[in-house]
Amino acid sequence: MLEMTREEFEELVAEALDRIPPELARLMDNVAVFVEDEPAPDDPELLGLYEGTPLTERGEWYAGVLPDRITIYRGPTLRMCESREDVVAETEITVVHEIAHHFGIDDERLHALGYG
Repeated sequence: MLEMTREEFEELVAEALDRIPPELARLMDNVAVFVEDEPAPDDPELLGLYEGTPLTERGEWYAGVLPDRITIYRGPTLRMCESREDVVAETEITVVHEIAHHFGIDDERLHALGYG
């Protein structure tokens, strides 16, 4: 397995977030991004997870709720990658994938766009 400290991995996630076009980043609302070492044991290969209410499903009832949560998992990413460059690319794909869920884009469409 490729070695990378949590701090290094968190920096890659931050860099991926910085590459989100500003016009899209401004539209993100009430969402927080976290890095965790491992996903739940029932899905050990999960690279990222979006939990919340997509922007497309929010209505006038949406107020005073906790932020949506995007979690990027370090362990599975490092296990599937062979080089630092692979980790950089996979981290960016995963960040974009989970942010797309925040915007209401489903897995089928993401796979078609190359963000599977």
